[in-house]
Amino acid sequence: MTHTVDNAIIMAAGLSSRFTAQSGGIPKGLVKAKGEVLLERQICQLLEAEIPEIYLVLGYKAESYQYLQDIFPVKFIYNTDYVTRNNNGSIYAARKFLRNSYICSADNYFAENPFEKELQDSYYAAVYADGETEEWCLSLDEDDYIKEVTTGGSNSWYMLGHVFWNQDFSRRFLAILEEEYHLEKTRPLLWEAIFREHLDTLKMKARKYPPGIIYEFDTVDDLCAFDPDYRKQVESSTK
Repeated sequence: MTHTVDNAIIMAAGLSSRFTAQSGGIPKGLVKAKGEVLLERQICQLLEAEIPEIYLVLGYKAESYQYLQDIFPVKFIYNTDYVTRNNNGSIYAARKFLRNSYICSADNYFAENPFEKELQDSYYAAVYADGETEEWCLSLDEDDYIKEVTTGGSNSWYMLGHVFWNQDFSRRFLAILEEEYHLEKTRPLLWEAIFREHLDTLKMKARKYPPGIIYEFDTVDDLCAFDPDYRKQVESSTK
């Protein structure tokens, strides 16, 4: 069944303390990689794919993102729990808008536009690790549906980048999230951790990408490895 994408939800609420401590306090989504602001590049790619609605989920330094509404047709959602919860709080804040939706992170850089207007199945973008990795690794069936998610592994496909939820997946995930949201154990969890505890009812494929397409910057060192010129930006901003 083909699903027309209704919207994209970009999560940009987090503190990203490891990164901002080295970036002069600039939120990850607003740093430049190879001359482009990460969020601006991602928004342009979504618009190029004709995604009709784009929502930014904001929290930490929300005021820094206000200018984006002056140059792009984006809407803001505020996650008031961004200090006390992991990214499940951003999913919960956006729950009224989740249908056939892309779920994106502000700290991704896509060398090629990965977004499309129509899609077949819910998926999590995945890349392959040659050798050992500490990333969230995937065990897949013959049709590339996710059977198991483990923290760390070797010679494995692992989660990296954007996600697509079709309307049925959104409905099922939100039913679980609303039931578990107010449990204390849920606060520190990534939404992916909730997903992997319910693989029996939350069917999602891995969409495999070759190397050099999807990048994620957890630390300033990650970004400097991708764009050596960024080191100069950091040094000049901290003088």
